[in-house]
Amino acid sequence: MLIRALPLLLMLCSPAVAGEKVAFLGITFLDSSLQTAELGQDPAELARVTMLEELVAQRFTDAGFDLLDLGPIAEERDRIVNPAKCYGCDTRMAAKLGADYALVGEVQKVSNLILSMNLQLRDVDSGQTVRGRVVDIRSNTDESWRRGMEYILRTGIFMEETR
Repeated sequence: MLIRALPLLLMLCSPAVAGEKVAFLGITFLDSSLQTAELGQDPAELARVTMLEELVAQRFTDAGFDLLDLGPIAEERDRIVNPAKCYGCDTRMAAKLGADYALVGEVQKVSNLILSMNLQLRDVDSGQTVRGRVVDIRSNTDESWRRGMEYILRTGIFMEETR
């Protein structure tokens, strides 16, 4: 009986629920590959970052979360190179917006074959990561980027069963 009730109990204890406010501070692209003349400036890769940001925003919106307007912190946000690694500036900016959570991500290009991506949902009050995942992907294409982020969303953020 307890085993059957465990999934329900886990859902009730879930740290993030629909209707809560999320400050999505974007996805940072880090190019450490040395394979591009101007690191981080490949138009196709920059378009992929935008594609991932739209995918993440849509998934959170579809799940019923309230994605907050970043306008009031835009100037501060623009000064931050990488909100995913800024010693808590993500949650401080999110708090200024009245958010329950800060959402940040990264894609790091190691080479044209190997990329790593992550997405982290952090509690504004504690600064702790409550949901997230890191995956390595192979191939630098629209499809590989999309599939990597969909996997993160499905298994690391929304905790759906893998297919």
